[in-house]
Amino acid sequence: MAATTVDVPSSHGGIIRAYDSGPPHPGAPVIVWHAGSPHTGEPLEPLADAARARGIRLVTFARPGYGGSTPRPGRNVASVAADVAAIADALGIDCFAVVGYSGGGPHALACAALLPDRVIAVATLASPAPYDGGDAWFAGMHAPGALRAAADSRDERVRFAETDVFDPAQFIDSDFAVLGGEWGAVGHDAGRAESAGPGGLVDDDVAFTRGWGFDLADVRVPVLLVQGELDRVIPRAHAVRLVAGLPDARLWMRLDDGHVAVLRVVPEVLDWLAERTGGSPAPGRVGGDRSGG
Repeated sequence: MAATTVDVPSSHGGIIRAYDSGPPHPGAPVIVWHAGSPHTGEPLEPLADAARARGIRLVTFARPGYGGSTPRPGRNVASVAADVAAIADALGIDCFAVVGYSGGGPHALACAALLPDRVIAVATLASPAPYDGGDAWFAGMHAPGALRAAADSRDERVRFAETDVFDPAQFIDSDFAVLGGEWGAVGHDAGRAESAGPGGLVDDDVAFTRGWGFDLADVRVPVLLVQGELDRVIPRAHAVRLVAGLPDARLWMRLDDGHVAVLRVVPEVLDWLAERTGGSPAPGRVGGDRSGG
């Protein structure tokens, strides 16, 4: 069954476009997915399939400037919490878990910090850590040009977008294998988002390189961090900073994975979240290939 598209008025103005798989059964656990940068907000097939197999109600959405959501230049990471609260209200959802991949990671953490009465647990995969203004934040990134430009100014990031070309060396062999297989939808979705213009991605990057609008210490719910040891986009040092700053976090370090290959663990991540929202994970799915937590 296809997800239902819902346009939700935002307290910041305009709309946020969301997609709701609907409850597969009464009391089904609800998980809100925060997509990477860039994205359309539409549910990715392997994600939707994994959620459906576990009896999870999946909600996805487009951040401002992506998909059908109204652009909001100057937004910060924290502003996503009001948008997600509005989506949950519109769908009649009280409590839920959140998960964010790559650029969605900071936004998932924002919801956990700023919606403490609604968010039960949070997971991130390949998420950046808060920017501290130091050059070390960029260390290990194979192509940090876009984020360095964003750190300078939004205008500089817009200018960078005019000549930006994807560098395939950001990905390792396992990343390309996953993109050519079960998670090919990630690449197709990013391509569709890019064809609509760089606005959403520019605003994401600027938000990452400014104050996020909350502290990691404000995230009081359980957090699962998943990180590829060989990630050339968001290096492992970011996961180390996150786990050190979060009060209740564990780290699954995927020793052979890069930035995209970590998505192979999404089914196990959904199990982990479902357990904490009162759901029952599929037998044998929790555990995965991990260390460090």
